[in-house]
Parts: sequence; C-alpha cells; structure tokens
Amino acid sequence: MLKVEFYVTENGNICGFGIFGHAGYSEHGSDIVCAAVSSAAYMTINTMTEVLRADVHAEINDKLGIMKVNIDGSDISICADVLHGLKLHLFLLEDMYPDNIEVNYVEVESDYVND
Repeated sequence: MLKVEFYVTENGNICGFGIFGHAGYSEHGSDIVCAAVSSAAYMTINTMTEVLRADVHAEINDKLGIMKVNIDGSDISICADVLHGLKLHLFLLEDMYPDNIEVNYVEVESDYVND
C-alpha cells in the first residue's frame, strides 16, 4: 500500500509531504495508482520550485518508493494552494483506490520538517 503523509504545523499550514511504498494495484511499470500519485507529486514539486521559485527540499528514491518533500518556512504561504491541490487529488485517489493508497496528516512542531 502507498502511504502518504502531509506534514502540518500546529496552525494548520502544510509544510511538506512524504510518499512511501508502492500501491500494489498492478505490476511495476503498469501500476496506474503509482503513476497517478507520482505524476501529481512531481508536478507539485516542479510548480513550487520552477514556477513559484520556493525553497523546497526533496529526497527521492524511486527504487525504495520514497519521496519526502519539505518547504522552507518562509515559502510555505506561497506554496499553500499547490499543496492543497495535491492534497485534494490524493484524497480523491484514496477514495477511488482504498486498498492501494492511504493519506494521513502528521503534525509537526515547526514550519520545517527535518529528516
């Protein structure tokens, strides 16, 4: 199962997200759930870094199925709409494929999640 975590500060700001594992919907290379999540996550990262020019730190390991993204505290507000769009998309996928993806919130203490 694909696990998604949205890192949220105590004041409700999303300051990052993590995606872990594989959906297991079908074979590697033809898994539509993994493809949908990966595409949305990469578009989110690219929008934040290349369009909004936000300070975003991403750790990606495709072999292990890990993507961890943190937004610098000063750039959280400019990334808010993009992150909310990703959140809505992933919750919709969770509704469509409940056996393959799980989305949760993880409260963090500050506006930046350290590894």
